[in-house]
Amino acid sequence: MNEEIAKSYDQSKESEIYQIWESSGYFNPDNLSGKPYTIIMPPPNATGTLHIGHTFEHTIQDIAIRFARMRGRKALWLPGTDHAAIATNTKVEKILIKETGQNRHQIGREKFIKKVEEFVQGSRGTIQNQLRVIGDSADWSREAFTMDEERTLAVRTAFKNMFDAGLVYRGIRVINWDPKGQTAVSDDEVVYKPEQGKLYYFKYSTDFPITIATTRPETKLGDAAVAVNPEDSRYKQFVGKEYEVGFMGNKLKIRIVADETVDPKFGTGAVGVTPAHSITDYEIAQRHKLPTIQIINEYGKMMDNTQSLAGKKTKDAREEVVAWLKENNLLEKIEDVELNITTAERSGGIIEPLPKLQWFIDVNKKFPIKHSELKNIETGQEVTLKELMRSVVSSGEIQILPEREEKKYFHWIDNLRDWNISRQLWYGHRIPVWYRNDEIYCGLEAPGGSNWRQDEDTLDTWFSSALWTFTTLGWPKKTSDLQTFHPTQFMSPGYEILFPWVARMILMSTFHLGQIPFEIAYIHGIVRNKDGQKFSKSLDNGIDPVDIVTKYGADALRMALVVGVGTGNDVKYDEMKVKGYRNFANKIWNAARFVYNNAPQPPLYQSGGDRTPVLSGELLPRDQKIIDELRELVTRITEQMEKYDFAHASEDLYHYFWHTFADKIIEEAKPKLADETTKASAQIMLMTSLETLLKLLHPFMPFVTETIWQLNHKDLLMIRQWPNEVVVSSK
Repeated sequence: MNEEIAKSYDQSKESEIYQIWESSGYFNPDNLSGKPYTIIMPPPNATGTLHIGHTFEHTIQDIAIRFARMRGRKALWLPGTDHAAIATNTKVEKILIKETGQNRHQIGREKFIKKVEEFVQGSRGTIQNQLRVIGDSADWSREAFTMDEERTLAVRTAFKNMFDAGLVYRGIRVINWDPKGQTAVSDDEVVYKPEQGKLYYFKYSTDFPITIATTRPETKLGDAAVAVNPEDSRYKQFVGKEYEVGFMGNKLKIRIVADETVDPKFGTGAVGVTPAHSITDYEIAQRHKLPTIQIINEYGKMMDNTQSLAGKKTKDAREEVVAWLKENNLLEKIEDVELNITTAERSGGIIEPLPKLQWFIDVNKKFPIKHSELKNIETGQEVTLKELMRSVVSSGEIQILPEREEKKYFHWIDNLRDWNISRQLWYGHRIPVWYRNDEIYCGLEAPGGSNWRQDEDTLDTWFSSALWTFTTLGWPKKTSDLQTFHPTQFMSPGYEILFPWVARMILMSTFHLGQIPFEIAYIHGIVRNKDGQKFSKSLDNGIDPVDIVTKYGADALRMALVVGVGTGNDVKYDEMKVKGYRNFANKIWNAARFVYNNAPQPPLYQSGGDRTPVLSGELLPRDQKIIDELRELVTRITEQMEKYDFAHASEDLYHYFWHTFADKIIEEAKPKLADETTKASAQIMLMTSLETLLKLLHPFMPFVTETIWQLNHKDLLMIRQWPNEVVVSSK
């Protein structure tokens, strides 16, 4: 080492270090050996730029993949982006209206999709650059996109396979409809917003025997029944009877039915059943063979069959119904209640349950599994998708961390309905089904002949992303990547997508491959500001991680997000913490500078081996004790890393390096270095300690550790062997 070491760490050189890593080829597992270790990157939506939550998620994954790589694994972290159909359609249409005053319908499907593709291409490039800034050691040569040609073939193949197995069907069911976005959305794509509301107690008519309670009186024009609990003695005498009533000029036939889903403690214990405008009521209607009467249209307005209410918005209609009830002395009382209003996650529109013709995946239908590598499921065994999803987690083949998220997973499966997979959007994977008169054809390509019309709908974004762990590896082709890297080992999404994505990846992988998609699902929390608020556009409190990296360095931001943050817990982001870890990066630099300036400088070492390059000599008892304690630290950190306990591993390393190594060991070594009888031992101890700690810190703080390593080595720290034990060089 001939050049003088700078007095402080310069994080502006991080991009140079990243370029060294990327050009080395070691992000690509083809240049590595050992047992495969795979992470398929949860694909960021191609709708904009990274936020601070992405940095947290990607830091967790980068720690895991760097640890695996240093342990001699054939490590693949495969990156990609998601076309995010609803989000992208919504965003591009807003841009289109702002720039041209025209919506998608005015410019047509073909031109709109071209606009979307141009927008997505720009966003994907931005995201890729941002991921490099935060240090993602991903194999960019394998980068995938949910709408590229390979994934399009895979999506069509998956749909056809499920169609042929009788698991995909088209039918009319009550679904979540977004009047603002004009599309169906799944149960997992809605957001519940608290709102003060009213609970209205009334009778349909003066001679109707039962008082019901509802928060939506306007829907009662579509009622077909009143449901009560079969054990409720108050209403047993009425069960099975049917009444004809006049309700705001409409003739209704109301049958009294007994259903176990009714809560006798809510309201009067009797609820009006509106089959067309409540998913729960629709299910009651199916059980009791009740008619479905639609009275609200796709735009959230009352239909012509509501007489005087026709064309009115539902809230306006509600006021008129309440006024009519009062005028006719049918309204008994009104209570203030807290409501959870169901809104569409992307558009913000208030969800209106409506009966619609849609495509669904049947999660309760039994089918013979064609191929199984699963513990408790044999090839040819008849199972349901729900049984597959439950089996692989209950058997321990897939571990969901933390344990509370696993409990949520089982609860979700217990209440899982058929999955509505069709969307009324233009950008996305179009459903591979064609119609001609009464004929229907499902295939990978359009059928031959004339007059065939393809289904207008596109597939739910989660359908294509649920295939992600194996379509990124080449499926449906039997590629070497698929054979080598699937099932994957680790997945780290946020808890908000446990159901729409994690659970559905399990569904798709077990069905199509007879394999689990991953061994560990590490469910992380969300990043909040220092006051505990969620980052959001409405609060205007968003933070660009690239700005923070420019100011403090990627390592500082990574540490601020992971140190002490337990699995599944939310993170309180505070810029002062980032500043503190910027100081820690400087502490590491200064400690290394001292060691390299005061320990003898050997020639630069080539790659290979795990011995620290120091002069030989016997360790004195005090120095030997320090090395023994370092061995204990290595054992503890390794155990924590194997358990994905990055919170404690990073915290322990921080405290040891700063308070033990830098503040105590180095200070105590200074007089030893001045004494010829103790100098050699102190030099060996310092160099061994420093370079062992650099290896341990590398997954967390890759830039500063690699920069220091390059001062004294020709090989890359990124691929040095993890210090399973501390080896001290001596003759």
